[in-house]
Amino acid sequence: MTDEGNCMKANSAPLLEMRNISKDFFGNKVLTDVNFSLQPGEILGLVGENGAGKTTLMKILFGMEEIHETGGYGGDVVLGGNMVHYQTPFDALADGIGMVHQEFSLLPDFSASENILLNREPKTATLVSEVFGDRLDTIDRKTMHTKSASAIAKLGVDLDPEMLVSEMPVGYKQFTEIARELSKAEIKLLVLDEPTAVLTEREADILLSAMRNLAKEGIAIIFISHRLQEIIDVCDTVMVMRDGMIIKNAPSQGLTIPEIAKWMVGRDVGTKVAHRDFDFTAQPVILSIENLWVDMPGETVKDVSIDIHKGEILGFGGLAGQGKLGVPNGAMGLFPAGGSITFEGVPIELNQPRKFLDAGMAFVSEDRRGVGLLLDEPLDWNISFTAMQVQDKYLRKLLGGLINWRNEKEIEEVAKKYIKSLEIKCTSYRQLAKELSGGNQQKVCLAKAFAVEPKLLFVSEPTRGIDIGAKSLVLQVLRDYNERMGVTIVMISSELEELRSICDRIAIVTDGRIAGILPSTAESADFGLLMVGKNPEEHKAGGLND
Repeated sequence: MTDEGNCMKANSAPLLEMRNISKDFFGNKVLTDVNFSLQPGEILGLVGENGAGKTTLMKILFGMEEIHETGGYGGDVVLGGNMVHYQTPFDALADGIGMVHQEFSLLPDFSASENILLNREPKTATLVSEVFGDRLDTIDRKTMHTKSASAIAKLGVDLDPEMLVSEMPVGYKQFTEIARELSKAEIKLLVLDEPTAVLTEREADILLSAMRNLAKEGIAIIFISHRLQEIIDVCDTVMVMRDGMIIKNAPSQGLTIPEIAKWMVGRDVGTKVAHRDFDFTAQPVILSIENLWVDMPGETVKDVSIDIHKGEILGFGGLAGQGKLGVPNGAMGLFPAGGSITFEGVPIELNQPRKFLDAGMAFVSEDRRGVGLLLDEPLDWNISFTAMQVQDKYLRKLLGGLINWRNEKEIEEVAKKYIKSLEIKCTSYRQLAKELSGGNQQKVCLAKAFAVEPKLLFVSEPTRGIDIGAKSLVLQVLRDYNERMGVTIVMISSELEELRSICDRIAIVTDGRIAGILPSTAESADFGLLMVGKNPEEHKAGGLND
């Protein structure tokens, strides 16, 4: 940010002020006396652990229904010098506030253009509509395409406005969500809640560049992210929340990741898990995948073959859409797949999820809300549900086994066990899953899989949307679970360093095939070469010849 730009912001009246904001949910205090202001064109980085109150604060700003349905809030919100109290998000939108939430709200069978201008479609009057009313106007598809393309262009991403959402890689879905907000001419303030969590490094760089350009146009941005280097790189100011309060509000210039992380969690933190020496060759093959192909929208899985050894932690990495997410989803039967899979020497029929569960495998999906959770059910029900359904755990057999009834005491015990070990922030084991923060929902998904006590666990993007302190905890829990229970873990992640910190081997998937498998101690550059389809050894040989 230039000195001139900073000076301009310092001398202008605040665009937004939130004064003495407080909020509780069912007696649980989640926000206490929060005060901050935001200037036009300022990028504010909002950070904190999951459950610190960040998303709740933004829901108050945006007038979300759940705030009013749970008793409202205390304090004042001031926009452009005027006191506001939004009853619905439509009120906030009308005042120029846009928000992109953690979870997608797109219509899968509609195009990017149709989603971007949903309920704001440009229309053309017809003879029929002039007689019977504007409800019979026709949609002006040409203007619609032009407007959506203009919004997409502000992001600098190559996204076809006519592409169906169901066919998009996950990163493009995120860009579509953001473009929808940018298409609104009256936009003054944009709230981005974990927008880069589903993006590759290249896609994230594109978004950060777009944010800088939007700020130059005077649009203020509140950027919520657990990727602290991005916060430092793009934000003017960093605001740290902990336990519902603002711990620090400081210029980003000169800040370091360890410094911010310590403010967030109140202690020194790191995401490293101690490297171990594990001889996978001395262990038998537990899972053999041969010639796997998967029909999953946005993913390319053409021909994947790999042997996974008992007790190892194997990582799958690669660029977005190249197939790494498709492998576990196809192997576990969530999407149509072909090829063959053998588990403990026994062939497993594909496209039958129950057969994989019965054999002793489990899967923590990257789609925690769509696949992983029963959102309207309490935590104890979520954690115990799969084990109860598949393995008859936590059931009391009555009348000689003719009737099975839930054993509430055992269900309570297993829920409390994982709430404690995974440090799930909740009011009690009876709290509804939908009421938790995204990161704590992710921990519930892990607890649900652990309760099954699988022999092999696929875990896809286990730390997506989780803060730096919780990320370290989750990785260490996976390692401990692997070593204590002897569970083989196959971990899929978009973050290479995360894979390198916990895995014994890492397979890179490129264009639907395994480009290579390297030990986690290999150089980052070697993994990068595999991601773009190059052989590291050939590249080094070529470099020597040069």
